[in-house]
Amino acid sequence: MKGLFKSKPRTPVEVVQQTREVLLYTLSNTETRERKRAEKISELGKLILDIRTVLYGDGQTEPSSDACAQLTKEFFQKDTFRLLIDCLPLLDSGPRLNATHVIANLQRQRVNSKLIASEYLENNLDIMDILIPGYEDSDIAWTYGSISRECIRHQNVARYVLESHHMKKFFSYLQNPNFDIASDVQATFKELLTRHKSTVAEFLSANYDWFFQEYNTRLLQSESYITRRHAIKLLGDVLLDRSNSAVMVRYVTSLDNMRIMMNLLRDSNKTIKLDTFHVFKLFVANQNKPPEIISILVSNRSKLLRFFDEFNVDKENEQFEADKSQIINEIATLQQPTDIRSCQDIENCDVPC
Repeated sequence: MKGLFKSKPRTPVEVVQQTREVLLYTLSNTETRERKRAEKISELGKLILDIRTVLYGDGQTEPSSDACAQLTKEFFQKDTFRLLIDCLPLLDSGPRLNATHVIANLQRQRVNSKLIASEYLENNLDIMDILIPGYEDSDIAWTYGSISRECIRHQNVARYVLESHHMKKFFSYLQNPNFDIASDVQATFKELLTRHKSTVAEFLSANYDWFFQEYNTRLLQSESYITRRHAIKLLGDVLLDRSNSAVMVRYVTSLDNMRIMMNLLRDSNKTIKLDTFHVFKLFVANQNKPPEIISILVSNRSKLLRFFDEFNVDKENEQFEADKSQIINEIATLQQPTDIRSCQDIENCDVPC
């Protein structure tokens, strides 16, 4: 007889509606008895798993496109997304992970050919003001970091973060002594500076002075080998991107920037040396080198030629050899400019002549 009274399976819309109710209850009833609160959080974990099952399938059956569309529309219609973000710090690691997968999937779901998540975030950009500062809390940093990267997939969100005060804070977040958190910050930082080409180019052009001042001093000259390694690799990726050609030209005409590269070429780590090489070659290949840069290259010619003659990579690489040959030839044929002071007269010259 029990089989006659089985409850009807909830529809995707009903699952989201019940999730919203539990989220609202959990967030608003902070003084509820501990037992009751624990029950609601446990229920929330089960509901998040139900949503994940709708979006990803149960391992035996594929997800239904109609069910996913219904769920996605309801999820973003009444701010369930924001409520879930607010409630994540209260969840255990398992439900948090499920929630992260749910949010990642929802970023890609289309309803009537529209990315609902993009439209929602366009009108709720302040959610990033919750997610990005999550790096200041080691308990939630990885979860909020992962969700931030999913949101940054949308160009309007990336532009908001790039133009916000959060960008300056990234240079502090990247110094986190916790390796895992620092690595997560680096992943988000890289996503911001590489995914949306035109937006990144606009940001770098408009914020060149303060951004590269911070980048050079706090990242490229960091005492942390990991920070230097990530920074020089990302710098190469950014400068070698055609969208950033104007920024690249400006960067490689700076003597101070070249000094940093020459010092990094002396780094004990081979990976840093190689990634620095790919940036340094831009200074040498520049056909409009300022006289002060030519002077430094000529003054250090013998040391640089000796260094590059002995500089090799572990595996045979034709492109590397071609680039190295070009650098050697360019430095070897440079002539000391006549309209510049001697190297010794250049203020604060850190490069030995």
